[in-house]
Amino acid sequence: MNRPMWLGTAALAMCAWAALEQASGVKAAGAPAGIDENEFRVLAPIESGNLLLFPVIKSNGKSLDTTPFLTLDEGIKSGQVEVTEAGRVQGLVRPRPGAGPWRPFRMGGDQVNTLVLVNNSDRPLLLLAGEIVTGGKQDRVIAKDRIVPPGSDPIDLSVFCIEPGRWVESSATFGGTAKSPAESFMVQPTVRQQAMVAKNQQEVWDSVHRSIAQMELAHPAASATVTVQGGAGGGIAVPQPLNTTSYAKAMQNGAISAKVDEAAAPVMKSREQVLARLKQEQAVGVVVAVRGELVWADLFADTDLLSRYWSKLVRSYAAESLTEGEEHAAPTVADAQQFLNAPRDGMETSEGEVGVYRFSELKTDGMDTFVLESLRPGANYDVHISRVKLRGEYPKPRPAVVY
Repeated sequence: MNRPMWLGTAALAMCAWAALEQASGVKAAGAPAGIDENEFRVLAPIESGNLLLFPVIKSNGKSLDTTPFLTLDEGIKSGQVEVTEAGRVQGLVRPRPGAGPWRPFRMGGDQVNTLVLVNNSDRPLLLLAGEIVTGGKQDRVIAKDRIVPPGSDPIDLSVFCIEPGRWVESSATFGGTAKSPAESFMVQPTVRQQAMVAKNQQEVWDSVHRSIAQMELAHPAASATVTVQGGAGGGIAVPQPLNTTSYAKAMQNGAISAKVDEAAAPVMKSREQVLARLKQEQAVGVVVAVRGELVWADLFADTDLLSRYWSKLVRSYAAESLTEGEEHAAPTVADAQQFLNAPRDGMETSEGEVGVYRFSELKTDGMDTFVLESLRPGANYDVHISRVKLRGEYPKPRPAVVY
């Protein structure tokens, strides 16, 4: 969706546009990065235990043709995308025309909230907030959506640690979360929310701790057990902690992974059938309800992108459905549609790279909407939209600034 801006003078418009393309800033009112009320339509849900997934289609019934993006999992598996600690990078930076020969690229020492990524493929790389890379000195989670151009120089990748307590290198480079797409996962919505909305490392760590603790309580079979001597000479098996601070390692625990798959069974076990249905309907996203509460939406530019992220997203939603929480009445299709059509007035900030992408956040009362827009020549459209119901304490948004 293209969002034109109204400004008083041409000079002011040029200044505002440059600021939006090159740095963070508040956008003019009247051009919010929200979801157009009549752009999407919600369909009847797919039910899976405590999880309801409402497929979303374009209101005109048509999605874009297949988009050119490479996913993080695809890039890492093929070796075309490399992620490493900042202090280990010794790649090459392409000089500007007339700037002389290529020069070595070096950064400072390793940093908790910084990794370096190189896209050596001939396709633009799509990164989603919540995706996990494992290895290095700590497992990390991508902090925000972005697009990395093909054949790009090494980029400074904003991340959060999801493995507090380790700062010892387990590998020189980072890998994905699973050997097969069906086993891949990203962080569940409560953790993803802290990375995207709170943008605070301590809040992310706290959320990881709570999630692992919930996994231990809900699924004691995942933990080791010790036998405590009983009064009559018998023994009592007492579950022990998972003994890890890593969100990824907890999710990779055999018992917990099996529970996640069980929670997602109606969707995952008939994955091909579900994907066939989604492709037939030209679905481009889902609205997610956990224990009856509408909490999240993920929308993509086309059906192909949704299908390529399907397993990873569904397993993250299923993990969320396994944690404790208040039960709500099951939402209707109309409720899910209203969730998408939530108010669009609020405070908006944007950042990005000229000619590559813009990433916008629109804060409204009780809701955050994130929009990743491609600015590539001939490909100006929204690639991914996340809508998040805010759970927890967050400052109320200020009204959008009118220029």
